Amino acid sequence: MRAFALLSVNQFLERKYIHRKNKYPMNIPTNISEKIKELKGKPWQPIDIVTVNNNVIRLALFSGEYHWHKHQEDELFYVYKGKIEIQIENQKSAVLKEGELFVVPKGTQHRPRSEKDSYVILFEPLKLKSIGD
Repeated sequence: MRAFALLSVNQFLERKYIHRKNKYPMNIPTNISEKIKELKGKPWQPIDIVTVNNNVIRLALFSGEYHWHKHQEDELFYVYKGKIEIQIENQKSAVLKEGELFVVPKGTQHRPRSEKDSYVILFEPLKLKSIGD
C-alpha cells in the first residue's frame, strides 16, 4: 500500500509552482492589487513578484522624491496606479499616468518622484540593485 502525504498549500506551491532557484511564483496568476498589501505602505522598498529569465518584475510604492541615481542596466517603469514623474539629468522629465510605461536607459542619471502615493511595476535585470547607487 502506498502512503500519501498531505501537503499544506504552501508546501504544494513550493514543490510544484515555485522556481526553485529564485523562489518566485510561476505558472500561477498574480493579483497585483493583493501584492500592494505586502508593501505595507513603505515607499521606495520594492518587492519582487516574479522572475522572467534573468529579469525580475518588482512592485513599489512611490511617494515623495527618491534620490538621484543611475544603473548599469536599463530600467522599465510601468504605472499601475497613480501618477509619477521621472526627472532625468539635463533632459525634460517624463510624466507617467496609470497604464503608461517608460524606459530609463542604462547610465542615465534619474530621480523618480510622486506627489501622491503611486504604485509602480518595475521590470529589471535580477542583478540590478533597486536602490540605485
